Amino acid sequence: MLFQKQEHKVLILWSQDLAAESIAQLADKYPEEKRPEEALKASRDWASGKIKMRQAQRKILDCHAFAKEITCKEDIAICHAIGQACAAVHTAGHVIGYPIYDLSSITYRLGINNCVKAVEHRKQEYIDKLFYWNAHSAEYSEKWADFLNEK
Repeated sequence: MLFQKQEHKVLILWSQDLAAESIAQLADKYPEEKRPEEALKASRDWASGKIKMRQAQRKILDCHAFAKEITCKEDIAICHAIGQACAAVHTAGHVIGYPIYDLSSITYRLGINNCVKAVEHRKQEYIDKLFYWNAHSAEYSEKWADFLNEK
């Protein structure tokens, strides 16, 4: 319900912020891998009108492809979370993919019987960050793409 009440731009900022956190997490394990970071850059460029959807889509799909090349279920879920977050520019409906995959990564890491506290904590972080971007979206200094300014 919180997502449904937010402007598309707020959800983009929220999801890109979370994607950046996840990219930093992956970078520790895969320092040579740049596809998640490239997907986020493309998402930001798309949101600002610097590139078109197809260019961003290719980078986002490349991030998902990276997930198919690794075996750690936690990291696979994180790659998919990043991809979904980056796709939020296309439609706000993609934002739900981030928490689904991110919470799955926590569950894979801690196990189903040991993840409840961490999952609840992470859910609160999502809410706090959503409220932050709701209150601060006007401070975003980049230009928005024309299609995001249309009502």
